[in-house]
Amino acid sequence: MQRYPMTPQGHARLEEELKQLKTIDRPRITASIAEAREHGDLKENAEYHAAREQQGFCEARIRDIEAKLSAAQVIDPATLPREGRVVFGVTVAIENLETEEKKRYQIVGDDEADFKANKISVNSPIARGLIGKSEGDEVRIETPSGVVEFEILEVVYA
Repeated sequence: MQRYPMTPQGHARLEEELKQLKTIDRPRITASIAEAREHGDLKENAEYHAAREQQGFCEARIRDIEAKLSAAQVIDPATLPREGRVVFGVTVAIENLETEEKKRYQIVGDDEADFKANKISVNSPIARGLIGKSEGDEVRIETPSGVVEFEILEVVYA
């Protein structure tokens, strides 16, 4: 069975989305379908077909979230031993050795990744290259734009 690593915050966001889908969106879509049925001929009723399509997307998302939550492996970085190693959930400060550009990323699950918020997926090339390394290490990471060398400046378990 595939496990889905996620932070406690990511787990809570998925649970909130599931609650929204089940208690608000699903009843609203059901009401839209009932209303569209009252308009008569279903073959040429665009409102009905749009509502049914929306219902399909909603139900698929509900199944997807339920599957991920049932296989979730919630990892709280605040409870991990502080060894200075890069592991899931930590925030890592790195410096590009060529450009001297400094970045800070939190390594999170796939559903939590948001590059604009500096949250990268544990499955991204940068995260995979950093996992297991320690503060002070220099790493070469194959990125879509080529090989980039980084130095790990800091690992924060928060």
